[in-house]
Amino acid sequence: MSCAVPAAAGPGGSALPRSAAAEGGQQSHEEDDRKVRRREKNRVAAQRSRKKQTQKADKLHEEYESLEQENTSLKREIGKLTDEMKHLSEVLKNHEKICPLLHCTMNFVTVPRPDALASCLPR
Repeated sequence: MSCAVPAAAGPGGSALPRSAAAEGGQQSHEEDDRKVRRREKNRVAAQRSRKKQTQKADKLHEEYESLEQENTSLKREIGKLTDEMKHLSEVLKNHEKICPLLHCTMNFVTVPRPDALASCLPR
């Protein structure tokens, strides 16, 4: 038994007819072109994705800084309001010591409130 090369073998020992071999070369070239286009399209998509990711990170960082500033401002306001509350509590405490309404004996009588207030107020 001998192994013979088919008679239709083209140059280079291909078993395909010459026109089929030429189409194969063209297909290979088209496949290469498709691969190049696909790689370029993928590269552009990757760039777009990275840019979008960077923009999202930048936006989050800006939001973070804005919230930090708002937080600092609110803490400052809390401090001011706390100081004001302490001051007003002290003013009220001092006023309670001298308030005639708190020391008026009419407060213990069941008289409508406006009359009781009027009778205790200095004239």
